[in-house]
Amino acid sequence: MASVDLANLHAPPVIVVPATKMTLDDYRAWVYSDDFPERGRVTFVNGRVIIDMSPERYDLHVAIKESLNSTLGPLVRQFDRGRYYPDGGLITNATAGVSNEPDALFATWETLESGALAPPAGSVNDDRYMELVGAPDWVCEIVSDSSVEKDTKHLRAAYHKAGIREYWLIDARGEAIDFQLLVRTDGGYQGAPLVDGWAYSPVFEREFRLTRERDRLGRWKYDLHHRPRD
Repeated sequence: MASVDLANLHAPPVIVVPATKMTLDDYRAWVYSDDFPERGRVTFVNGRVIIDMSPERYDLHVAIKESLNSTLGPLVRQFDRGRYYPDGGLITNATAGVSNEPDALFATWETLESGALAPPAGSVNDDRYMELVGAPDWVCEIVSDSSVEKDTKHLRAAYHKAGIREYWLIDARGEAIDFQLLVRTDGGYQGAPLVDGWAYSPVFEREFRLTRERDRLGRWKYDLHHRPRD
């Protein structure tokens, strides 16, 4: 039986093609072709193709998404604000030259009804569409060892250029959670002030705080708290 070098498991396989001549349209055609990889997360941004083949860490990534989905999904439904989508959906923005699957996204009814975020022109009435084109109101990325530069630099700049109003950037790899609630301004994203760990979201019109504690198995359990602004 082949042996596994456990010492090198911390180095996830990421392929970056920075000098590709592929255009955004070329990339989208590849996405819809049979040649597109079935495994891994592929991003097109600033002319780069970034292929991340590393699996997500349960305690530092998957568990956070569970908390986001179980909190924000019902919250959006309760107040009938629009549509919340967990990860797996592709968004493409031609202005920013980006095509990516964020960890989560949200769009208000106003954004969706105006067509600012919509299925591709030929798929509007096709329930099988797998891409939304334009700009949602909110996106979230959870930082992993393999995505630091992509999430904090390339996607941050691209999401701003695309006009996305709010970007949540979460990094739980350290001793404390780095929860950045970033609000779009003309000059870039600015972090919302934290008051006792709470930050105000203009998109959701509520304050949020992300905490974690160990569960009965000693694994991280995350809770996304929310409250109306005073």
